[in-house]
Amino acid sequence: MNTDTLKNIQHQLKQFSAARNWEQFHSPKNLSMALSVEVAELVEHFQWITEEDSRKLQGQQLDEVKDEVADVLLYLLQICNQLNIDPVDAAQKKLIKNAVKYPAP
Repeated sequence: MNTDTLKNIQHQLKQFSAARNWEQFHSPKNLSMALSVEVAELVEHFQWITEEDSRKLQGQQLDEVKDEVADVLLYLLQICNQLNIDPVDAAQKKLIKNAVKYPAP
């Protein structure tokens, strides 16, 4: 996924929300709470399976995980929209910080 793809999705999210008059509910506070719910729904799929089984998801279970991953990404991008954060730039800068904080041996 490249920067243009994420920007396109962010634009689609803005249009989707505007068409439904949902912007009034999309404060960073509300979106971050909704994001935490979606992350919890993602975690549910892995809660009672082994680490090995978690690497071998297939069929309906994998499709359900894909939906939850999409929900997490979409809420995260909505937060970025609200706070004018470029998610790719933020991620790249964080990778640099992490490389300094956790140097390779």
